[in-house]
Amino acid sequence: MTTCELSIFTSEYLRQIDVHELLPQQEPFVMIGCLSHLDMVRTITETMIQEDNLFVENRLFSESGLIENIAQTCAARIGFVNKYIYKKPVQMGFIGSIRNMEVLALPRVGEVITTTVDVREEVFGMTLAEATVFSGAKLLATTEIKIAIKDRS
Repeated sequence: MTTCELSIFTSEYLRQIDVHELLPQQEPFVMIGCLSHLDMVRTITETMIQEDNLFVENRLFSESGLIENIAQTCAARIGFVNKYIYKKPVQMGFIGSIRNMEVLALPRVGEVITTTVDVREEVFGMTLAEATVFSGAKLLATTEIKIAIKDRS
């Protein structure tokens, strides 16, 4: 995959893609709203926290929800590359590890969170990335995540 292959996809185009096409998860377990940026290193999703979300308690999106949101941001990147670049089906991924997770605040119902995942390394079906979650200018969480992709061969 080259930078040129990804640079043709504008933010407007990415926002129109149904994230259900990119993820192995389906409702009610989809924790991202839309893909808003994608390049060779960075993936950004935006998600409005809904009252009926499985991870909402007392009108707050839980720590577990933030982790799943980050993992699904990683999955959306992998799903996009597979579907639109390599013309392959969506692959199942698994959280290999979460390190240095720091949750500074939990988002409330109605807030839009922006999740950014920066890939640090990809090797042998493993992706190591750093992630941040913001609500507006307020930093909510940071972590390092390792995702393992199940080979469908």
